[in-house]
Amino acid sequence: MKTKQDLLTIGRKKFSSRLFTGTGKYSSLKVMKESLTVSGSEIVTVAVRRVQSEETGHQGLLEAISWDDCWMLPNTAGCSNAEEAVRVARLGRELAKVAGQEDNDFIKLEVIPDKRYLLPDPLGTLQAAEQLVQEGFTVLPYINADPLLAKRLEDVGCATVMPLGSPIGSAQGLKNEANIALIIESSTVPVVVDAGIGVPSQAAQAMEMGADAVLINSAIALAGNAPAMAEAMAKAVEAGRQAFLAERLPEKIEAEASSPSLGMMFKNREQSA
Repeated sequence: MKTKQDLLTIGRKKFSSRLFTGTGKYSSLKVMKESLTVSGSEIVTVAVRRVQSEETGHQGLLEAISWDDCWMLPNTAGCSNAEEAVRVARLGRELAKVAGQEDNDFIKLEVIPDKRYLLPDPLGTLQAAEQLVQEGFTVLPYINADPLLAKRLEDVGCATVMPLGSPIGSAQGLKNEANIALIIESSTVPVVVDAGIGVPSQAAQAMEMGADAVLINSAIALAGNAPAMAEAMAKAVEAGRQAFLAERLPEKIEAEASSPSLGMMFKNREQSA
């Protein structure tokens, strides 16, 4: 259930959806468009380098999306060091202008030198984040689930922190649950769980923990029926958020009867002796 009282605030922008979606790996632009529509997502990531180089699946991508309905989140995917990431982020700001979003200074910061496991570089990410914040970007950094790094990035002015649940595209779910919980507990900026979510129950789990949003690409784009999975993910995110706001029943070691003991028709033998 979306309400005006539960808007997600990132930088100077407010959003009603807490599901971020990506634009890569879809079988066609038509399937991507349908999936984005049914997801209700308002923040959509775009890989700057892939769009500029017109890689397979990215030709015509900018024209395929209604940017009046979606807020572009350019990302620095493919950058292996801070210098590359800063340069691509600047290009991303120009890309958003081409889409008609003149005031869009959002950037999803990715610095990933590891080509096998696609794990982000914490030092390069921090270095690039500091520079981009100084240049006026609204920085959303993709990081390992490291509470100390998350706090440092918050301190330098990042608008969110985006810890991974598990490696990109792995569909393993929240393998770093304890650390993500620590990040959620200590952060004063929105926490977006990014990468590793494979099924709706994992998206709901992240939201139930108190994450402010989740970013999901592969699990939707590579599903047998991408639009159906997009809709399922949207429902899971809403359900998880509502459950978090409802304040769950605390876990207990012992059982506790759900019915009152007063007025019972039968007493135990000790009482009747």
